[in-house]
Amino acid sequence: MMWVSSLNAVKNFNMARVYISIGSNIEPLYHIRKGLTHLQHQFGSLILSSVYESQAVGFKGDNFYNLAAGFDTSMTLHQVLDILRHIEQINGRQQQSKRFSARTLDLDLLLYNDLILKADNLEIPRQEISQYAFVLLPLAEIAPTARHPLTGQCYIDMLKQFDHPEQSLWRINVDVNP
Repeated sequence: MMWVSSLNAVKNFNMARVYISIGSNIEPLYHIRKGLTHLQHQFGSLILSSVYESQAVGFKGDNFYNLAAGFDTSMTLHQVLDILRHIEQINGRQQQSKRFSARTLDLDLLLYNDLILKADNLEIPRQEISQYAFVLLPLAEIAPTARHPLTGQCYIDMLKQFDHPEQSLWRINVDVNP
């Protein structure tokens, strides 16, 4: 029995804890469910936050549904990113679209273990964690005591200190299980 535990410890040692932000404002329940099916197929078990609705940020459009997901993987950062982009594409996401525009499915990599990386168009941890309630609240719900790699703060503490009353969002009671 001890040997099996040791093997699991070694196996888990090579695993990365990944957190992503999921959003949609075009047929959101359909695209989120479809995206979650693909995520489960690729990464296995997912830790999911509640679903929150918020107004579009940066443009006028339909409200967004947002949530966060966490999972463990032995894949590299770039393998995870490639899979996220592929899932977005098969859900009709146009990569050439403006940053602030309607989305069928938006999968943003927030955290990859404690990695700190800023290169080209990639930033880990994503700056949006501390900027937007629709990112921070779902993340704090599923990883309250995890610590931000740059600030060292727990996400639940970051949420308590978050002061952007203009960013309203509300929990909605929907089932997103695929």
